Amino acid sequence: MGALINVILPVFLVIGFGYLAVWKGYFNDAGVDGLMKFTQSFAIPCLLFRAISTLDLGQSFQFELLLSYYTGALAGFIIGFLGARYIFGRRAEDSVAIGFIGLFSNSLLLGLPITEQAYGIDALTSNYAIIAVHSPFCYAVGITAMEIVRNAGHSITALPAKVLRAMFKNALILGISLGFAVNLSGITLPEAFTDAVDLMVRAALPAALFGLGGVLYRYQPEGDMRTIFFIVTVSLVVHPVITFSLGTALGLSVGDMRSSVMTGAMAPGINAYVFANMYGAARRVAASAVLIGTAMSVVSVWIWLSVLP
Repeated sequence: MGALINVILPVFLVIGFGYLAVWKGYFNDAGVDGLMKFTQSFAIPCLLFRAISTLDLGQSFQFELLLSYYTGALAGFIIGFLGARYIFGRRAEDSVAIGFIGLFSNSLLLGLPITEQAYGIDALTSNYAIIAVHSPFCYAVGITAMEIVRNAGHSITALPAKVLRAMFKNALILGISLGFAVNLSGITLPEAFTDAVDLMVRAALPAALFGLGGVLYRYQPEGDMRTIFFIVTVSLVVHPVITFSLGTALGLSVGDMRSSVMTGAMAPGINAYVFANMYGAARRVAASAVLIGTAMSVVSVWIWLSVLP
């Protein structure tokens, strides 16, 4: 019970405040859109830029950590795609979008604050290593799969350029890329600049959590409930179980195991809906999966907090 009160509840209360504010009309849709635009296009890219620009790359990017987490993520995509296509009979484009839901955990808006609440700010080093690869990996998988199914029977020579163009329109990937550029070059940034970026960083997570609550209010669950609960189960159960099992086999450190499993146990991220909307595929399933998965992740997070050391 202590874990629920001290770790999970504060994060979900901030989401709940945003949900309640929009529900009761204290905060309108335009405000939510503006807040999410600020966090996703500016504040969170700044957070990623600062975190990655100062990471010890040699210590943070452990092969076993990334292999454990991304094997679970890729399994979520494959199981989601095959289930949607052959169990629920969805068209190929819908199946890719549904697979993306099982691939893209909410590593930022839920994974970071919950890990910090549970294990302290020093525990986030492994989280940032996962996040540095997260958007590039997930979008590369999702966009490549979608372009393949949409261009079946046609030449795929233009596929790499399409994938890269779509990826580098994403502000999160730009923030990650700039962070790596500063880190690898050894450039010392002016203190006034880093102080300004840090001001943006401090606003990122609380504003994003509040905005997420407002976004979730829009997406009331409707229809396709068997498909929705299938992919939410893949996201909340299959991904962290595979990550935990592989991490145990590979001998992950306690810190790496916590970060990888807790991130894998997060609900589908809002980017699952962004991806579905980008291609006009399975939008209702994606939106409802984000909402229902976020609510159900209270239970999954509680369980893994009890299991992990």
